[in-house]
Amino acid sequence: MQRYRILHLTTYSFEAPVRLDAHALRLRPREGHELRIESSSLRITPPAQLRWHRDAEDNSVAIASFSEPTVQLLIESELVVQQYHQAPLDFLVDDEALHFPFRYSDEDLLLLAPYRQRPRASPAPLLTDWVAGLLQPGERIETYALLERISARIHASLRYQRREEPGVQTPEHTLGGGSGSCRDFATLFLGAARLLGFAARFVSGYLHDPAAAAAGSTHAWAEVYLPGAGWKGFDPTIGALAGPHHMAVAVAREPEAVPPVAGAYVGPSGATLSVGVWVTELEARP
Repeated sequence: MQRYRILHLTTYSFEAPVRLDAHALRLRPREGHELRIESSSLRITPPAQLRWHRDAEDNSVAIASFSEPTVQLLIESELVVQQYHQAPLDFLVDDEALHFPFRYSDEDLLLLAPYRQRPRASPAPLLTDWVAGLLQPGERIETYALLERISARIHASLRYQRREEPGVQTPEHTLGGGSGSCRDFATLFLGAARLLGFAARFVSGYLHDPAAAAAGSTHAWAEVYLPGAGWKGFDPTIGALAGPHHMAVAVAREPEAVPPVAGAYVGPSGATLSVGVWVTELEARP
């Protein structure tokens, strides 16, 4: 088991006093047998009334409602989590899904249908040809090996580029430009996996990276549903399985659906945004 402290600081500064509409906050990691929350605090200025709920994807969402005008919105989330996902390769795929192609069961198809839909924009030849190049004619390949190949190909052939502007590139934009952010790479992975018939979803969360200057960041990757193994995470930004350094916060069919903070305000335009994320490994408790 590993313990991490996650500090996520979001600051909006406005040109003049504004009225804040309700904001949706997706900052609390998804708990389960692989991850537990040891402690958490959420500090908001100006004061906000919080109402928690779980959305249709079972993500934990806080709705913050405000009653007074302000020139600055400060949201500080601090958590300590226990990460038990130490062996990402420790899973078994059902025999009937061990090799590609395979067919999901009728029951699974009903539940997984939204995650098998292709992105809103019809796939252009650039994506179709890229996916076709993943397999040799007549090649027989294990399902996991194919998904690993998609992740590794994105990692090896495209250049990572941190992007501060909002929005997600289409898979064609990422392939055509040869670069993208983690959310762009995850979206490309989704498009490729769905073209091949897999059920795949977008994941937003945190990554602990000891090699980075801040040793942590918000991050995005993808999950694919494998019969017998469940949802398994693939991170094309690093070309590997999601593992003990990944902490999922929210999942969704489309990447635009799960921003960490979403809301609006009434007042003069010209707001500026500052975001800082620090993920620190702590000593394990005896």
